Amino acid sequence: MSPFVFFLSPMIFRLLHQFARAAFIASLGTLAAAAAQPTTTSKPDTPKPEATKVDYVLQPSDLIRVQVFQEDDINKQGDVRISQEYTVSLPLIGSVDLKGKTAHQAEELIRSLYDRDYLVNPQVSLIVMEYAPRNVFVFGAVGAPGVVPFPREQGLTLLDAISRAGSFNRLADKKNVTLKRTNADGKTVTVKINAESLSKGDSTETWPLQPNDVITVPENIL
Repeated sequence: MSPFVFFLSPMIFRLLHQFARAAFIASLGTLAAAAAQPTTTSKPDTPKPEATKVDYVLQPSDLIRVQVFQEDDINKQGDVRISQEYTVSLPLIGSVDLKGKTAHQAEELIRSLYDRDYLVNPQVSLIVMEYAPRNVFVFGAVGAPGVVPFPREQGLTLLDAISRAGSFNRLADKKNVTLKRTNADGKTVTVKINAESLSKGDSTETWPLQPNDVITVPENIL
């Protein structure tokens, strides 16, 4: 073996040892730095409940505001009240029948009428400025008989109305509740309803009410 190679071997050994030692210390530093960093755990997005907006069905005497974007001549008419025939008169398109239409459906109908003959891709908004009074009447064996207003922009069921009238009292005959309604043709219809079955969930019928319905809860005959 060459004396030169023999002489370098211890030196190379020491260099390799020092290099390994430095690498080990560096790795410890990296691990320590990583441990010092805050731990972050990815979390799934919190589920959000879907919106459950009930779209209001327009009624006679509702006051509405119809606006068309950047059409001042149309917008200057201001607010209009829905007639007893469910119509409103608007610039250019004239009389519009809104019977049975929700606010959203009426908005789309008006947009389509302007788009058909007068405007190019109009942007229409409809806002209910004032709601017509809507009531039902609950009489008989309840805590607070009388007038029950409809919740604004919502429907009302038979059990809801009875609850708002103070609920059944202890004498109530829940099996023979009557609902009297006058239809659009002027005819009055009276039906008998087993409200006890409704409250127990034995029936899927909810009996949604209409304005001016009359509910009567009789007393049990002892």
